[in-house]
Amino acid sequence: MELKEIISELSSIPGPSGSELAVSKRVAELIGPYMDEIRTDTMGNLIGYKSCGKPGAKKLLLDAHIDEVGFIVTGIEEGFLRLTGIGSPDVRMLPARQVKVLTDPPMYGTVCCMPVHALSNDEMNKAIKLEDISIDIGLSDRDAKAAVPIGAPVVFAAECFEMGGGVLCGKAMDNRACLASIIYALHLMKDENLDIDLIVMGSAQEELGFRGAMTGTFGVMPDYAVAVDVTYAKTPDYKKDDAMISGGGAAIGIGPNITRSLYNKLVSLAEEKKIPFQTEVMGGNSGTNAWVMQTSREGVPTAVVSLPIKYMHSPIETLRLSDAYAVAELIAAFALKGGEL
Repeated sequence: MELKEIISELSSIPGPSGSELAVSKRVAELIGPYMDEIRTDTMGNLIGYKSCGKPGAKKLLLDAHIDEVGFIVTGIEEGFLRLTGIGSPDVRMLPARQVKVLTDPPMYGTVCCMPVHALSNDEMNKAIKLEDISIDIGLSDRDAKAAVPIGAPVVFAAECFEMGGGVLCGKAMDNRACLASIIYALHLMKDENLDIDLIVMGSAQEELGFRGAMTGTFGVMPDYAVAVDVTYAKTPDYKKDDAMISGGGAAIGIGPNITRSLYNKLVSLAEEKKIPFQTEVMGGNSGTNAWVMQTSREGVPTAVVSLPIKYMHSPIETLRLSDAYAVAELIAAFALKGGEL
């Protein structure tokens, strides 16, 4: 399967924090041919393990979180669903959007919006608040209450599609695209002999504060780790100077949350292999699972490799395939040189 196809499939599967099982099952199928053992732990982390068969081999953990931002039903009024957020979805994107309610079977709904000609000038210029959002699922109050339990998760209903210039757009690129890059890296290494034991973790509940990575890293006890996550890509309206360039390659993090020797190794490999990369300065909390992975147990040497995307936490997250390939190639090169760290 090509990387584009993996990204497209994984991004389309619903899996907000705490409800990642459908994504986990598919990822398990995709990494199965490359792993010796696969399991799911109490927190919902998917963990794959591949032994190199060499005594005393170090363990490298490659992590990408498996969850996405979403919503959860808090009440039903006159057949319309009320919501609160799971993680921090971009509420500005909601009016007139299609959503999927994860009932059994799932159902579609639309986010209510006032007709533009019924709004005042003040209302036209104000972003709607999440507590004022309602979802129309087309049912009466009685039928809606019978069909949708309180606490049902909700996600953006957005399919992945390809734009010009090798660009993909869809929901949940954060962080399914990085999961796809790890899977593709496993494909690149399939005929190679490793000097390290490799652990792949699709960690749960990152969007709620790195929860899965905290317990998962503690459990697998790696000798060193790489957190693979998305980062901000520059757009015309992005006012800060810290965004990465879409099409500029893999972003390699540097800062106190990153072990300098691992950063140096990643840069050296990128230069040697002619893998496009850019440096991302992270002055404190990297905003990735590396924050908790680094301080697991007595401490774990940790690196961050990121994939630049635009419009994060929206249903139109956008990336360049060339960057996703660069991330996969860099991860594979790092794992293959793992015994030299």
